[in-house]
Amino acid sequence: MLSEQDPDESFASSGPLITWTETERKTNPNVNTPKVGTNAFSLACRRQPAGHTPVWLMRQAGRYQPEYRELRSKVGFLELCHSPELAAQVTIDAANWLDTDAAILFADILLILEPMGFDLAFVKGDGPAIYNPVRAAEDLDRVRGEGVADALSYVYEAVRLIRRDLPAHRDLIGFAGAPFTLACYAIEGGGSRHYDKAKAFMYRNPEAFDALMGKLTSATVEYLNAQIRAGADAIQLFDSWVGNLSLRDYRRFVQPHMKTLFEGLLPGPVTIHFGTDTGHLLEAQRDAGGDVIGLDWRADLDQCWARLGDSVAVQGNLDPVLLLGPWDEIERQTRIILDQAAGRPGHIFNLGHGILPSTPPDNVRRLVDFVHEATRS
Repeated sequence: MLSEQDPDESFASSGPLITWTETERKTNPNVNTPKVGTNAFSLACRRQPAGHTPVWLMRQAGRYQPEYRELRSKVGFLELCHSPELAAQVTIDAANWLDTDAAILFADILLILEPMGFDLAFVKGDGPAIYNPVRAAEDLDRVRGEGVADALSYVYEAVRLIRRDLPAHRDLIGFAGAPFTLACYAIEGGGSRHYDKAKAFMYRNPEAFDALMGKLTSATVEYLNAQIRAGADAIQLFDSWVGNLSLRDYRRFVQPHMKTLFEGLLPGPVTIHFGTDTGHLLEAQRDAGGDVIGLDWRADLDQCWARLGDSVAVQGNLDPVLLLGPWDEIERQTRIILDQAAGRPGHIFNLGHGILPSTPPDNVRRLVDFVHEATRS
C-alpha cells in the first residue's frame, strides 16, 4: 500500500483532446485554458528534452514531515483522505516545500475498495484491515465492479483543488492501485509477507480470481478517468506486490487486465507503470502499458532501460533507506543513477519506493535540490 499520498481542458502535446461535459464546463472557470504538457515532468515522461532531470518522490507527503505528524495527531488517516481540503493542503505543501517537479495526490490505493463492498479500516500500529475479505468464489457476488466512481467524489474534489492552487510549472499525478495488488489486499484481508492466501486462491480458483481482477480493472478505469477529468496531468499505477509472481503467472493472470486498464484510460495524461521487485517482469510490464516504467532500487537503471528499449521512459530508482544515511553516500549513489541515465531524455528521478517515516526531512529536500542542480543544462 502506498499513500501519497478546476481542471483545465487538458490534452497532451502529442495526443487528442479530452472532452468535458457541459456540467464540467459550467463549473470549471479554467476549462478553456488548454494545458499542453510543456512542464519538465511531462516532457520527460514523453521522452523529450526537459532542461533538467525532473524529480518527485513517492510519499513526498507523509510521516517524515513534522507538519504532517502534527496534522495526523488531530485527524485520522481515513478522515484526512476523505477531506478534499486537507488532502489538497498536504499535497501542495509537500511539493512546494520540496520544490519537486510534480505533486502526487494524497490518497490511498485502498480507498476504491470501500465502494466496491469491502469493509476497510486503518488500524493504528497494524495498517489496513479488510474485515470481509474474499476467500471463496461465491464471495465475488458482493463485490461491485461498476458504478463505484461516484462514491469517491471527495478524491476528485481534492484533485480540482490541487490543480487550482498548484503552481503552473508543477504537474499533478493522480494514482490508483493496480488490480493484482488490490486483489492481494482483498483476499488477504490486509498486508502479508508471502501473499500465500491470495496466490493460493489464484491457483485453486483461476476463474474466480480472473473475475475479481476484471471487477477491479473496471472500477479502476472509472476511478482514474474521473481523476483525469478533474485535472490530473499524469496517472501512476502502483503494482506494489506483483513482484511476487513469476513471469509465467504474470502473463497469465495480470498482463491481460493491465492492458485492458491502460487501453481504457482517457487520452491525454502520461501514464506510469510502477512495481517493486519486478526485474524479471519489466518487458511484460512495458507490453502491458504505460508511457513510463517505474524501477525499484534492486536493479541498475541503465541495464533496465536497455532491456525496455526506446519506446518508454523510466522512473527511479534510489533506495529509500539511503536517505537515512550520510549525505556523502546519498550524493554518491544519486550520481551513479544520473550517470546511468546519461542525460538521455526520458528519465524521471525518484526513489525505488516511498519515503520512510524516519527519514530526515532535510535529506529529502537536499536530494531534490541536488538532482536539479546536477542536471540543469
